[in-house]
Amino acid sequence: MRPGAAASRTVGEAARALTSVAAGDRFEEPEDLPRLWHVTLSVSGQEAPLKDVRRGLEQLAHDHPFLLTSRYANDHAEIRYWEEARDLHDAAAVALRLWGEHRQTAKLPPWEIVGLEVIDRETYHQRIAEGYGPLPATPVGVHPF
Repeated sequence: MRPGAAASRTVGEAARALTSVAAGDRFEEPEDLPRLWHVTLSVSGQEAPLKDVRRGLEQLAHDHPFLLTSRYANDHAEIRYWEEARDLHDAAAVALRLWGEHRQTAKLPPWEIVGLEVIDRETYHQRIAEGYGPLPATPVGVHPF
């Protein structure tokens, strides 16, 4: 960095150390770099007005820009998105906090998490190719079941 230049980072950007590789040596990626994980979070609870559920999920999508798609009814919802994390444990931990941490700011219903699936990118694409995985989220956004 040039002297006097300010360092800036975007949210979610992984810090990487510079590595020197001698001619003829093979470069091997460090094993602890973040990977992409496909997350499906299911929540349910007492009935809430559909317009309030939709508004809350739309706000959640705004607050959590990696949100891919949400489907909802008046007593349950499913949220699907990609999470960048070092391992499955980290991706699952973030997913398990998502609903509770955004409940107040997004005005989400007081529902509980009833399901969680976290799979790596390769498994997701393998399932799609074999025709038995979750269909790609089309259209992206917030939609009723």
